[in-house]
Amino acid sequence: MDEQDWKTFKQKLKSRTEIDLDLYKEPQMKRRIGNLVSRSEFDSFSGYFDHVAKDKDDFAAFIEYLTINVSEFFRTPDKFSKLETDVIPDLMKRSPKLNIWSAGCSIGAEPYSLAMILKEMTPNTKHRILASDLDIEILAKAKRGVYQDNEIKSMSPERIAKYFDKTPDGKYAVKDEIKRYIEFKRHNLLKDPFEKGFDLILCRNVVIYFTEAAKDELYAHFFEALKPGGILFVGATEAILNFRRLGYTSYQPFFYQRPLE
Repeated sequence: MDEQDWKTFKQKLKSRTEIDLDLYKEPQMKRRIGNLVSRSEFDSFSGYFDHVAKDKDDFAAFIEYLTINVSEFFRTPDKFSKLETDVIPDLMKRSPKLNIWSAGCSIGAEPYSLAMILKEMTPNTKHRILASDLDIEILAKAKRGVYQDNEIKSMSPERIAKYFDKTPDGKYAVKDEIKRYIEFKRHNLLKDPFEKGFDLILCRNVVIYFTEAAKDELYAHFFEALKPGGILFVGATEAILNFRRLGYTSYQPFFYQRPLE
């Protein structure tokens, strides 16, 4: 697995999926993918790619591994509590109907969690939640909104009973009253144009392997996508150390605000 092999692999991946690994931290991604290639008993990146590209399910599993789709409902509950008690009430003083973006929504746990909060806080208001991800297969799972026990384990029994229907095979399906809040869309954060006019953007546990330059560009795009006074919510290991240079103010730890004009 030499440099030319890695370069060929990156070209094939970008051509097939629009994922540009040059925007990711090379040592970490090379090690992560290299471990997968070795476990699969291939001796080259490009040979492994050619193999998995022949089968739709194998390729979908590879892309899911590559894009690190790990999520759960109400992930980091203390931060979701801040959303309920501080962030959303403050935002609603300016925007009674919120426009929210869950960027890198994975299996849908984050946007559905948001919808549940909004349903409880403002039962008669129709807010908008855009949920996007690069992985088409994961988006399809999110749209279905059907989950297993381990995927909802952090939720209270009261919320599970209120917002899910039990399926015949023992899974949990999100009720339509919650699904109606969400608009799902495929979106490549490192390539596609951004909508504007968001009150709140959540991008959590997505940028772990992005280069610092790619992160800065992404956070600058988020800044432009927010309304004045809008807030960006990032993951618990993703503090933006240069937030001032990017134009943000610190609202609370891991919440960054575009200043009011």
